[in-house]
Amino acid sequence: MNNKHARQTFSAGFKAQMVKFYQQGKLRGELVREYDLTPSALDRWISQSGKSGLFKIKDNRSLKENELIALRKELK
Repeated sequence: MNNKHARQTFSAGFKAQMVKFYQQGKLRGELVREYDLTPSALDRWISQSGKSGLFKIKDNRSLKENELIALRKELK
């Protein structure tokens, strides 16, 4: 990604592959350089994958977080 200001999107399959490489011992810095990722994106994928194996924010919310969102919608 030459333009660091442009936002890239990655498929769930790509994210899962990066997490798998990391879990198999590939260094974080190597993945970031080799695949032109931001360290924060890779860290987020690793964290999200560890919670649910999924990458969408809504898939990683706790039951309490979902209840709070539902209550807020109800109040509106």
